[in-house]
Amino acid sequence: MADWELRPASVADVEAVAELRAVVLRPDLERLGRYDEQRVRQRLRDGFTPSHTWMIEVGGALAGCVALRPAKDTYWLEHFYLDPDSQGRGIGSAVLSRLLERCDREDAVVRLNVLQGSSARRLYKRHGFTVETEDEVDVFMVRDPVSA
Repeated sequence: MADWELRPASVADVEAVAELRAVVLRPDLERLGRYDEQRVRQRLRDGFTPSHTWMIEVGGALAGCVALRPAKDTYWLEHFYLDPDSQGRGIGSAVLSRLLERCDREDAVVRLNVLQGSSARRLYKRHGFTVETEDEVDVFMVRDPVSA
């Protein structure tokens, strides 16, 4: 696995993350007939909160991002995108493990949604997420805290 680091996001990161989101989600959104070049970027811009977001760097270069947004009695795992060149190298699993350890220490439930048919669903399942609900586009998953 490549060496990676998390650093806090800043407002200046929004366009890089919007572009990353468009690249990462394009195949799944096209398969679902929902890809819109402008909308995929704007939805990220509208929901980007740097205070809850970390940038994933490999060798000092942007490789991805992830957000953990607090909500009532839960955290929402959001904007978890890895550059295609960084996928399949164990980075996503390592980042997710670190965030889930934090949530477990806080005894917090974690929720997320993933697109139908996304390969990311296997990653979440390996880390203890189960399907809560789903529709024709999204699968909503939940993970209860693991006691130490």
